Amino acid sequence: MADKHPINDIDIESIMGRLLRAGVLLSAIVVLAGSVLYLAERGSSISDHHKFRGEPASLSYPGQIVAQSMDLKSDAIIQLGLIILILTPVARILFSIIGFFLERDYLYVGIGLLVLGIIVLSYLGQLGG
Repeated sequence: MADKHPINDIDIESIMGRLLRAGVLLSAIVVLAGSVLYLAERGSSISDHHKFRGEPASLSYPGQIVAQSMDLKSDAIIQLGLIILILTPVARILFSIIGFFLERDYLYVGIGLLVLGIIVLSYLGQLGG
């Protein structure tokens, strides 16, 4: 008798495809909403491009970006949309690890955890540097 898995490869691929589409769509909607709000607030102002001004420090940390987004700050909403876009493939990696675990494919669970670990360490390195 064949071993029955609660989930198969086709299910995993289908769910991952929907996950990626949903993440990109949600990101686009959030960036668009932030952009509309930004243009409504500052669309008539004249830009000064003679001196480069990077993002303020308050838009460098995810917690602050989320908090400012809740206060409807347009530039924070745009940043939040970009964070969602960046996290979408990370969510795919997490889901694939779960899928491989359910399929009892432990080699790929290990590889997925390694990839996820590299991403997390890279992110932590960016926070420190």
